[in-house]
Amino acid sequence: MSEETTDVEATQETAPVEAASTEESSANEENSSWKARLRRRRRRTRSGRKRSNKTFASDNAGPHTAANAVGVLKKFKQPKFDQAVECSMHLGIDPRQADQQLRGAITMPHGTGKTARVVCFCGEDKVEAAKAAGAVEAGGDDLGEKIKGGWFDFDIAIASPDMMRVVGQLGRVLGPKGLMPSPKAGTVTPDVVAAVGEFAAGKAEYRNDDGGNLHVIIGRMGFDESQLAENLQHFLDLVEKIRPASVKGVYVKKCVISGTMTPGVEVAIS
Repeated sequence: MSEETTDVEATQETAPVEAASTEESSANEENSSWKARLRRRRRRTRSGRKRSNKTFASDNAGPHTAANAVGVLKKFKQPKFDQAVECSMHLGIDPRQADQQLRGAITMPHGTGKTARVVCFCGEDKVEAAKAAGAVEAGGDDLGEKIKGGWFDFDIAIASPDMMRVVGQLGRVLGPKGLMPSPKAGTVTPDVVAAVGEFAAGKAEYRNDDGGNLHVIIGRMGFDESQLAENLQHFLDLVEKIRPASVKGVYVKKCVISGTMTPGVEVAIS
């Protein structure tokens, strides 16, 4: 075979490799430039309020007393809406153990600034009283049939013990939505009228997640500092009160309060 033929074949073999290498290099450059543009765009769209709050949070880092933590939180720059204020706690519990799971309901001294749509499963003699207390709907078998038909315009369901025969049939539709009444949460009670009034006014349910954390809304940013501080302290006292006997070591590992659109402020645990 001649040298000219060999050179031609070698050129034909290397040409696709060089073309593929050029295409790959071009794609890498374009991908890299796209990432750079994305970073610049993110820097441009970051609001001045967010940057200011981040700096202020860094300057005030560290645990604060309940009253001081609320004071720091209120000094963050606020958006145009009234933010919810949430307290998040990381606990030293084992959520896999039934006797260490925390679940219940709490009524804040100054409310949470949020109302709820409540339905009540009760006898005919308490229907009018339940509606007067704030229930959007009340009844027994008729209410059960309405929910079976697909009506779910409510946030909380409350039932008297004698109505569990009706509620039990709704487990498959209420359970997945987190609407099933429970004695632990205070939504199964003989005094349904009082329970309706409390939950309609903003009584908050709490339940630990799989990581051993508790989250609960303690008010709104529009509340006075003293009101938020009292609500926060009330929740801290409740968590300490319901400490499971089987928990060993540190019970409350960390506590943070935050607004809907603010950084968190750490609360000192005594």
